[in-house]
Amino acid sequence: MLLWVGLGNPGNKYHNNRHNIGFMAVDEVIRRHNFSGAKSRFHGLSFEGRIGSEKILILKPQTYMNLSGQSVAEAARFYKIAPEDIFVFHDELDIAAGKIKFKTGGGAGGHNGLRSIDQHIGPGYHRIRIGIGHPGTKTQVHGHVLGDFARCDQDWLAPLLAAVAGAAPRLLDRTGETVGARFLNDVGLRLKPNIK
Repeated sequence: MLLWVGLGNPGNKYHNNRHNIGFMAVDEVIRRHNFSGAKSRFHGLSFEGRIGSEKILILKPQTYMNLSGQSVAEAARFYKIAPEDIFVFHDELDIAAGKIKFKTGGGAGGHNGLRSIDQHIGPGYHRIRIGIGHPGTKTQVHGHVLGDFARCDQDWLAPLLAAVAGAAPRLLDRTGETVGARFLNDVGLRLKPNIK
């Protein structure tokens, strides 16, 4: 079993925040791949499904971002899921809006949700880093991260989320270091317009 985690803050107030793009990404995976309805457990909302022959638990921690690790650790312990089988979808300030990167391990880079997960299970999990762009100055970061996506952001946001969900089966092939490259390549191909 794999554990896929979307990071965000619970409640309607935060629904369209840039900080909630992790929730948005897994919501699209849930919809596209016909996962079960939500169950309230592990201090979060969990959804079960299969992609191919692989069973996947998707988790949306409801602890608020800064305590996400509590929810992730509880689910991982219950199902005996190792960090290398955990994939976390989250917002990334230092990546341009609409871009996406993949990383295994490493530091939290100032992201409080990742810092909390690191404290609970260590850093050896995979991160799907979805760019929300940097506002330019440190004083604007808080408002930018907790601000809503603008209407014009939908031009890149909706296609990116659809591409992530469409490419999600690539995350099942965990051989060597190439899982991230294959996933990102598939996302890129889905985002390119058809050229005739």
